Amino acid sequence: MKLLFDFLPIALFFGMFKFAEGQRDWAAVTATEWLGFMVSGGVVGPSEAPVLLATVVVIVATLLQILWLLAHGRKIDTMLWVSLGLVTLLGGATIYFHSETFIKWKPTVLYWVMGGALLLGQLLFKKNGIKALMGSQMVLPEAIWRTVNWSWVAFFSVMGIINLWVAYNFSTSTWVNFKLFGGLGLMLAFVVAQALYLGKYLKADSAP
Repeated sequence: MKLLFDFLPIALFFGMFKFAEGQRDWAAVTATEWLGFMVSGGVVGPSEAPVLLATVVVIVATLLQILWLLAHGRKIDTMLWVSLGLVTLLGGATIYFHSETFIKWKPTVLYWVMGGALLLGQLLFKKNGIKALMGSQMVLPEAIWRTVNWSWVAFFSVMGIINLWVAYNFSTSTWVNFKLFGGLGLMLAFVVAQALYLGKYLKADSAP
């Protein structure tokens, strides 16, 4: 359920982009009316309008996520704050400069920030970030916790590279598809593979 909640802004970004992509003239007029005061030159063309409107949606959706969590007394993960900061900064640059390049970098920067946090925690502070998150839910040997932590570092590093490869080698529409379906699919595949890997250690630990 949390995974779906986390991916909600991405799904809304996808929905707005696809809707606006199918009605570029409407999107250009709407983006100019709504965002004209925020963009360089004050006018948004049909080619960049879909991604600009989608960028506004993802910024607002991420902010509303945080407000909803605050209103319900829920804990807000540090990475959600980081995500809000990145999407506001890079999304704002995308809107002002009429360029999707900035928002395309956002997933990569977020992946690398998460991977970097796990890496530095392990190397500099001898703290296993994954164990800190999941240690209360399962008992594993320390060597396995280290393997799990390093596997997430590698996963986030590779995901950042894949995002840039798609962003620079395919159309914006293809990148938007990958951002939702590719990102979610690879994440689920990795989690399932890791669960299968950890299964034998959990069974061994719980054996009498």
